[in-house]
Amino acid sequence: MRSSPSEMPAQPPAAIDGIRVGIGGWTYAPWRDNFYPRGLVQRRELEYASRHVSAIEINGTYYRSQKPATYAKWRDEAPGDFVFSAKAPRRIMQSRVLAKTGPQVDDFVAGIAELGPRLGPLLWQFDPGPPIDHDDFAAFLELLPTSVGNHRLRHVLDVRDPGFVDADYLALARRHGMATVFTDSREHPSFADVTSDFVYARLMRTQSAIATGYPEAELQRWAQRARIWGSGGEPDDLPRIEPMAPPAAGSRDVFVYFISAAKERNPAAAMALLRLLGAG
Repeated sequence: MRSSPSEMPAQPPAAIDGIRVGIGGWTYAPWRDNFYPRGLVQRRELEYASRHVSAIEINGTYYRSQKPATYAKWRDEAPGDFVFSAKAPRRIMQSRVLAKTGPQVDDFVAGIAELGPRLGPLLWQFDPGPPIDHDDFAAFLELLPTSVGNHRLRHVLDVRDPGFVDADYLALARRHGMATVFTDSREHPSFADVTSDFVYARLMRTQSAIATGYPEAELQRWAQRARIWGSGGEPDDLPRIEPMAPPAAGSRDVFVYFISAAKERNPAAAMALLRLLGAG
């Protein structure tokens, strides 16, 4: 039986030992059949979703600009420990000269800063296309601000050109303290080399025939990998570009998102992983 729209968790899931688990977006019609309670009005979907997962990756920012007031509204609808990641506008990454996009970067950051303490990592996704110039890309990374106001900014790089993803790319990311996406995907470069003090994973293999998206055994493995990442280690069963590094001193924040694939199953997958990690 579905819960009523008024039924929200007494205690929304928080970060568990620095690990956050979430979904991409919150407006998706099929979720009104298997995630959102019957009768829940669309304007309350973010309120509901943000109380069942501990992070959401905003995808709409990739396609169109949002007003600062919209970010402020989202900020106020989410609970205190909740975090939004956000995809940067694709027009920036598709620019012919990345090194000249400083004004666009600053405009995006100034607006999304309205998320305040809810602002998590910013994702810069470079889709396959014309070859990326190494020097231009390096100059672009210099443009990405490390803070806005008193808030530290964390950046995530998702380069989908296999020819660009190599040891030099990892070195650039490490030099700037930026994470590179681990993509559990057959379509995009997939590597688990850690390049920052946090880890960002986008899991893209949910299956429609499985209620929780991934089989239980696979979700248990992801829970184990997330704990290893969070404790400063690196899982030894994922693809890599370079040999595994010694464990880092101290802990890491970890962001795990169920994205794309059988999208109708992603909320259930996220909630199942949260339960395995000890939420609720």
